[in-house]
Amino acid sequence: MVSSYDEWSPLEAAIVGTAHGACAPMLDPIIRACVSPRNLPLLERYGGGPFPPEMLESAERELDGLAEFLRQEGIAVHRPDPIDHCQSFATPEFASRGLYAAMPRDLLAILGDTVLEASMGWRQRHFEYRAYRGILNRCACEGAGWLCAPKPLKGDDLYRWDYGADSPRARNLQAAAGRFVTTEAEPCLDAADMVRCGRDIFIQRSQVTNLAGIRWIRRHLPSEFRLHRLSFDDPNPMHLDSTIMPLRPGLLLVNPTRPCHQKELFRRAGWAMVDAPAPALPDDWPLFLSSPWLSMNLLVLDPGRVIVERQELPTIRLLRSLGFETVELPFRHVYTLGGGFHCATCDLRRRGGMGDYGFPAPDILE
Repeated sequence: MVSSYDEWSPLEAAIVGTAHGACAPMLDPIIRACVSPRNLPLLERYGGGPFPPEMLESAERELDGLAEFLRQEGIAVHRPDPIDHCQSFATPEFASRGLYAAMPRDLLAILGDTVLEASMGWRQRHFEYRAYRGILNRCACEGAGWLCAPKPLKGDDLYRWDYGADSPRARNLQAAAGRFVTTEAEPCLDAADMVRCGRDIFIQRSQVTNLAGIRWIRRHLPSEFRLHRLSFDDPNPMHLDSTIMPLRPGLLLVNPTRPCHQKELFRRAGWAMVDAPAPALPDDWPLFLSSPWLSMNLLVLDPGRVIVERQELPTIRLLRSLGFETVELPFRHVYTLGGGFHCATCDLRRRGGMGDYGFPAPDILE
């Protein structure tokens, strides 16, 4: 059932998230460090309680529409179990509510025939894996490997509680100096801080993935893979798929506002790096967690077809100029919750095996 090595081979099976039971993010310093100042008014108004019902209903219609389109394409679709994420919970270290099961890519990465279940850096996402247990149990029964990152205790020592008070410029300088809201007290890892290009996997140190988490995945990665660490000019680094997006072998879509410090790695491998156009999302569109650069958060169906938000006309024009057929679906209400097409899916199976796309072996100390 499970076999996927990259972001572009023909898609045959995928998880599509659900907005059912979603809870708005609690605005604490951990989350404040990860989001743009433009998102704060919504977080201050709704954080820690249910999302407005009309927002959830609109987002769920779009997620259902994506799932139905994939089924019509002959792609097997799996959905998370319905859970009330607004329920309170407590561990010996902290108390919280949940978030959602709308973005499976944040939690899960498929590494060949192995499912990586990440540990998640936010307290609010500590038990998010429960919504995927049915899917993962079926995958395991059908022969998939199942690799679980150690669940961090998420005690106070994992976070810098004064970090969220910094300005975006100050946070950018701190990130460049290797200082983030998460410390190195214990490993933490979000799967969406990784993208896959055959045998080569790229990962960033972010506000939710620390160096201890990167070292853990490097040690436990199946032996046929190689891990490369990337970094960017980004005041709120969290998840790679709106910063870089591999579209097909040799072609990388990049966010021009977040320059990659290792771009020569891609150029030496013969990859073209194409700047994504400015997003078309209106300035007043409500966003809780993400930036308008969800415009480049695409789902590649195969090397010639890409799913893109139907109102992102500049991105649609660019993709067509690069030889892609675009599938245009509504997804702006899912944007509101914090993700695009890539975030809201996790491909379980793509046709084809592991490829080598020209990248040099990583320096073990990078």
